[in-house]
Amino acid sequence: MKTELQTTIDPKAGTGNWKWFTPVLQEAVFRAAAQWKDRLAGVEKPWLCWNVSGRWCYLQQRLVQEVGWTPVVGFDPRTGPPPLAEGSILIDFNETLNLPLLWPHVPLEFAFLFSHRLAFWHADLLCRLSVMERLAGQFAGLKDGQLAAVLDRGGLRNRLSFKSHRYWELCGCTTKSASENQYYNGTGWWRNFQLHPKCVLAQERVKRSTYHYDSGVGILYWQKKYNGSIVPIDINLVKEGHCSEIGNKNYRHLANHFEPTRNLGAEIDLNYSIEEVATRLGIAHLLAQ
Repeated sequence: MKTELQTTIDPKAGTGNWKWFTPVLQEAVFRAAAQWKDRLAGVEKPWLCWNVSGRWCYLQQRLVQEVGWTPVVGFDPRTGPPPLAEGSILIDFNETLNLPLLWPHVPLEFAFLFSHRLAFWHADLLCRLSVMERLAGQFAGLKDGQLAAVLDRGGLRNRLSFKSHRYWELCGCTTKSASENQYYNGTGWWRNFQLHPKCVLAQERVKRSTYHYDSGVGILYWQKKYNGSIVPIDINLVKEGHCSEIGNKNYRHLANHFEPTRNLGAEIDLNYSIEEVATRLGIAHLLAQ
């Protein structure tokens, strides 16, 4: 039986979009984050791995462990928990929210509530160990108040479309003070940052509405307007292992591909062989459980 909360929310509420996220849900996140914080007590270098496909998430966990970080495993409620590598920490970020789907953007937006440092990446990204070592060193070297992220200008076609540029959550690492400062300035990771509850001035909302709606636009705005400290990650460093439709002319879409309800895990497995990708990146030895 659905709870009252479940029947009054839009399924898109769990996708990291202020247009669909209600004050009731925000209050629920603040309460739930106390439990997330307890689960990460004593963990110095947590790295968020989001499960949409079990084998991909397991390999991500092993990569994180290889560079001395602790995998923190969340999952889409439609998929459930993946196999866990020994030492990984499983957190059901949806346990009290009870949303029909949940993207990693939700805990990422509220990282300041439960962690002093949180690395993150897309569920469809794999990296060579040399790249992992470089990222891990960069993330560990961040000072509190800094963020590392991938700058995305949208290619040559959008080079001069400055209001559509953004920092991309393809991979990165945030710190407590950076996350907190972004939140209270209403400039975090989520879509439609002009609707952020901390953006209360009508004039400011109008100004922000001229920017692109997508996730991470608010992060670039934070850097420009609020002097946010961001250490850029070169997209060329990590794009080799990004198993998405970007640059893949043969990518096959499944139903609801352009909707929040898309089945990303099924699309990854349909379009990419994890064995082939892992072999190409020199990490196939980490596939065995």
